[in-house]
Amino acid sequence: MKDLFIREARIIDADKIIGFQKKMAKETEDMSLNHEVINQGVYAVFADPARGKYYVAEDNGEVIGSLLITNEWSDWRNSFVWWFQSVYIEKNYRRRGIFKMMYNHIKENAINNGIAGLRLYVEVENTTAQKTYEAMGMSSSHYKMYEWLK
Repeated sequence: MKDLFIREARIIDADKIIGFQKKMAKETEDMSLNHEVINQGVYAVFADPARGKYYVAEDNGEVIGSLLITNEWSDWRNSFVWWFQSVYIEKNYRRRGIFKMMYNHIKENAINNGIAGLRLYVEVENTTAQKTYEAMGMSSSHYKMYEWLK
């Protein structure tokens, strides 16, 4: 993994990211995503940077992981908070510090850009991911999340 690096995703990575999202939905929530909807959703991010920015981990020319960063404006902080979304690392690359590298890359960018903080949400039963985030210094929030989804 000496050739592993983190970079901003390019539109040529879209199909790989779409595949990752399908795998993640199946693994974490036993959900099958509608191909047309996820396809349009991923390409929408590349078409409009205000929607977010994808990052990928690449090893020897192969994309092995991805994540999406979206913005939340915080009037309390007069700054943005970046949200990690759609985090996925290929199974055979897990537990090797790939997400940690991605997290550190994003955190450094956040600090350099005056971002107020980093957040993510995790499925309540995904204790493996929760332990990973805690090991990197993130803490469970005192906020409880509520949602309405169509």
